[in-house]
Amino acid sequence: MSYRIGSGVDYHQLIAGRDLWIGGVKIPHHKGALGHSDADVLLHAICDAMLGALALGDIGVHFPDTDHSFKDIDSKILLEKCAELIDAKGYKVINIDSTLCLQSPKIKSYVPQMQQTIAALLHVTVADISVKATTTEQMGFVGREEGLKAYATVLLGLK
Repeated sequence: MSYRIGSGVDYHQLIAGRDLWIGGVKIPHHKGALGHSDADVLLHAICDAMLGALALGDIGVHFPDTDHSFKDIDSKILLEKCAELIDAKGYKVINIDSTLCLQSPKIKSYVPQMQQTIAALLHVTVADISVKATTTEQMGFVGREEGLKAYATVLLGLK
């Protein structure tokens, strides 16, 4: 079987007056992520990892912020579209390992729902989706709660 590995990273600024979406789950918080879409940093990192594994560019290539049809789009739709792109190339997701970097809110209780959401969208099992989180010990823009970032590594295999 042929395998392909991709990595993705995404950053978003945190501001008042926006919803906070992470891993397809709305998280109650006094700040949300700023972006052209719903700014789901985790799903964006996963999309980039999937696309990168097959050298298909990044989400900015496929879903540019200059295209008004993507304004405020649900990132779950972007993930599904990325899955369709890799499916068209004859690949499927084997597993995903991801890490969120945010000072707050604590997301431990939301991780199972994130795993279920991502697994359902990609037609894999929850055991194939790893979501971890860490703080930056109050250092940098993440530690000051000015933003958040996510990293993802994806293994694809031929169908």
